[in-house]
Amino acid sequence: MKKYSELLIAGSFFLGACFYGQSQEKVIFEEDFNGDGLDMTVWNYEEGDGCPNLCGWGNNEKQIYDRNYVEVKDGNLVITAEKRDNTYYSGKINSKDKVEFTYGTIEVRAKIATTKGLWPAFWMLGADIDQVGWPASGEIDILEYIGREPGIVFTSLHTPASHGNTINTKKTKIEKIEEGFHTYKAVWTPEFIEFFVDGQRVYKFTPEKYDDEHYPFKKDFYFLINMAVGGNLGGSEIDDDALPAKFFIDHIKVTSLPEFLNQ
Repeated sequence: MKKYSELLIAGSFFLGACFYGQSQEKVIFEEDFNGDGLDMTVWNYEEGDGCPNLCGWGNNEKQIYDRNYVEVKDGNLVITAEKRDNTYYSGKINSKDKVEFTYGTIEVRAKIATTKGLWPAFWMLGADIDQVGWPASGEIDILEYIGREPGIVFTSLHTPASHGNTINTKKTKIEKIEEGFHTYKAVWTPEFIEFFVDGQRVYKFTPEKYDDEHYPFKKDFYFLINMAVGGNLGGSEIDDDALPAKFFIDHIKVTSLPEFLNQ
C-alpha cells in the first residue's frame, strides 16, 4: 500500500516552511494519465449496482458501473455514461488502500459531462470507512456537477454531526463551467477545508468543534472518481438522446501544506 500520510506530514514541516513570504510545497502524489491504461498500483475499479448492501449505491442511482466504461486516452482519464438495452452503464474508480493521505492541497483539472441526469464527481472518503461506516468516515466532495442545474458547481462536506446530510455545502454559479477544462482545488488543513474553482475561492468550512463528530478530517482519505446516472442528486429526468457522454480528468496533484497551515 502506498502510504502518503507520513510523507505528507514530513513534507509539510520540513519542505513546506514559509520563508520570507514564500512557501515551498512538496508534491506528494501526481497522476497525469499519460500511460496506455489505468495504473493499477494507484487505482481500483468499483463495479456493479451497489447491491446487496446499498442498491443504487445508496443514492437510488440508475447505472451499473463497469470497468469497460473507464479508459485512459490522449492523456486523460475518460469515464463514459451510456444507455444500452434499456440499462445505464458508467464507470467508477477509487484509490482505497493504495493512495491515502492526511492534509494537503488537492488539485484536479477536469472537463465535466453536462447531460441532464448525469452526476460527474471527484471526491474523497475516510480510509476507515470499513471500520466506522458512513458518515463517521467523513466525505470531501471537491467537484460535483449535475446536468439538471446548468452552470452550478457543488462543493460539500459530510460529517456525523450533520447525520450525513448535505448542509456543509456551497452551490456556486460559474459562467461557462460546461466549456472546456477547469481546475478544482481543495486546501485541506487541520483547522479548515477551503475550495477553489479556477483560482476563485467558492467555499470555506470551519467546524464548530474539532471533535470526530464535527471534523472527521484528521486522518487518511482516498480518492473516488465516478459519473452517476440519475439518483437523488442527478434527478429522475435523464436525457437519453444526449448519451453517450464523457467525463474527462486531465491530472490530479497533491502537494504538502505550508508549515503555517499545518500547525
